[in-house]
Amino acid sequence: MKSKHPIHTSTPVLMSRLWRECIRAYAGKLFLALIFMGLMAGATALSAWLMKPVVNDIFIARNRDALWLIGFAILATFTLKGVSNYIQATLMAHVGMKIVAEMQNRLFGHMSGLDLGFFHNNATGTLLSRFTIDVTTMRVAVTHGITVFGKDLLSLIGLVAVMFVQDWELAFIAFFVFPLGIIPIAKIGRRMRKVTINTQVENGLFTTYLEQAFQGIRVVKSYGMEDYERGRIAELVQSLYELNFKALRTRALSSPIMETLGGVAVTSVIIYGGYRVIENATDPGGFFSFITALLLAYEPMKRLANVNATIQEGLAGAQRTFEALDKPNQIAEKDGALELKAPNGEVRLDNVSFKYASPDDEGNEENLILNNVSLTVPAGKTVALVGASGAGKSTIINLVPRFYEVDAGAVYIDDQDIRDVTFKSLRNAMALVSQEVMLFDDTVRNNIAYGRQDASFEDIQDAARNAAAHDFISELPDGYDTMVGEHGVRLSGGQRQRLAIARAMLKNSPILLLDEATSALDTESERQVQAALERLMETRTTLVIAHRLSTIVNADLIYVLDRGQVIEKGTHDELLAMGGQYANLHHLQPTNSLK
Repeated sequence: MKSKHPIHTSTPVLMSRLWRECIRAYAGKLFLALIFMGLMAGATALSAWLMKPVVNDIFIARNRDALWLIGFAILATFTLKGVSNYIQATLMAHVGMKIVAEMQNRLFGHMSGLDLGFFHNNATGTLLSRFTIDVTTMRVAVTHGITVFGKDLLSLIGLVAVMFVQDWELAFIAFFVFPLGIIPIAKIGRRMRKVTINTQVENGLFTTYLEQAFQGIRVVKSYGMEDYERGRIAELVQSLYELNFKALRTRALSSPIMETLGGVAVTSVIIYGGYRVIENATDPGGFFSFITALLLAYEPMKRLANVNATIQEGLAGAQRTFEALDKPNQIAEKDGALELKAPNGEVRLDNVSFKYASPDDEGNEENLILNNVSLTVPAGKTVALVGASGAGKSTIINLVPRFYEVDAGAVYIDDQDIRDVTFKSLRNAMALVSQEVMLFDDTVRNNIAYGRQDASFEDIQDAARNAAAHDFISELPDGYDTMVGEHGVRLSGGQRQRLAIARAMLKNSPILLLDEATSALDTESERQVQAALERLMETRTTLVIAHRLSTIVNADLIYVLDRGQVIEKGTHDELLAMGGQYANLHHLQPTNSLK
């Protein structure tokens, strides 16, 4: 679904939004920085003006008294310039880094609240690039742009004032040629925005490819696909090289323009000014003061010419950042949502239909994953979902915590429509253990306590024991303080699964959602965990998915799904007696009862 509020990409609109949302809060510090930029600019202009008494009073008039006075003035001028530059640079760095930090926090706060569909439709590397590349280029544009327009523009104004005071005719000659460069420099800025946006997109893909290759390195090696992955990365690296080189070449275009215009200006001034000195129309000190001001003005003038390219690069990052911030949440909490009251925990799906939307989906109703599904999980009972892959079992598990929104029908908990309650109270009422185990690069203790950070160490250990995890945890190098590595890479699949089960047990919610919760366990661990789960299920509502029928023979009710519809329901024995699809699954996969 496309955003109903497309981001405006014009420079004035983006600059206005940058000011409102990022810069205005630091107006005080920026004003203080501008004051010191002004002092620095004044010191720069004064150093050029002092060239006149240096030449006339010291080198021509040979005035000994002026020597010390002018020398002290020059020392004071450069000291003022250095101190002012340090203070303004520190203030601008502070503002820039605060903007990055706050924008990163804001981005994460917004993105973490978006629905799962957003993350499924956007590669991780692309999302990461918003936090790093885009925000950083935006910060550079803000700080560099303000610094250039503050320090360099004020310096230029001061130096131009010195030039007009010393010789207004030479000043007009010197600056007659520079307006000629405005049009090509503006075109360079527009080209930089386009190149930068394309580069940022490619950087996102590059991060994604690297992440996939590193996370899937076992698969890459086992299938001998190293050369293929090297080729993919090399192709993207070449694309990035070409885009970065194009950006550098585009940015560098301003240099020959300014160098040529500067050469014309300096040559004209030297020829005409030298002629005036020779003809005694002006004194040498005034001419050298003018030349000094002109040469000092050249560097800030070049930076002002280049600043548009930098700003356009930053606006490209701002554009992509604002696009992410403006991304609407497809599953929003209702205004005035109530706290979920779940004393019993009955879960009910009433005529639910659902399909996964693609990024460009326009709402067609074909290929429904769930089609008019109704089922009930009685309070305190265990209900199992079985069926072939793609039948819709995991989709139902995802709809109960409202990770996705139903297209039709409703999901109820104790006769409360989950769309009418707060996300926090809804998800606090349930614990999920999925076949896709997610462990964080943290200690075993913190991974188990992830849903209950205030849990005592004794509670964590009890949960680990119930999940048949305490023994192997005790054998780890640092026990419960052992770091598990990214995605739990230092643990086996079964160990990771047991930690996830311990996490769910510790949360101690009235509703359990188990999606292949014992799929990665060996037989002995499965027996231990299944026994623990059965004890935990005695007073809780449990919705469980299992391909191994041995894990659900004791379920109070079993629903059989096929192509998004419920085709059978009953207990294990009742379904066997029906001789339908469940019975066929049973014959294909004989159960070993855990009774």
